[in-house]
Amino acid sequence: MAETRMLTRHDEIRDWAAARAGQPALSSPASGMPQAEPVLRFAFGQHAYQDTDEGWDEIGNVEIIEWDEWFRIFEERQLALIVGEDVPGRREEFHEFVRRS
Repeated sequence: MAETRMLTRHDEIRDWAAARAGQPALSSPASGMPQAEPVLRFAFGQHAYQDTDEGWDEIGNVEIIEWDEWFRIFEERQLALIVGEDVPGRREEFHEFVRRS
């Protein structure tokens, strides 16, 4: 991975995800962790097109949610999104959530 950048502005995050056909999502917490909160993430590829009326997707435990809900959680947890710098001709999906400092 070459250079990275930190995103906190909602419009930049939404644009980054849209450029990669990503949808806002949650995944269920790891089993055996009853107090754990769902994990904020993006769904790329087939997970981005699931029928959300069914709740959690059985493969990968992913639930597509609305952007408003995703950003509410993002702000409550005081997160930032680290992504790779865009390189002409490539659309990397690499991303990482970190706490804002």
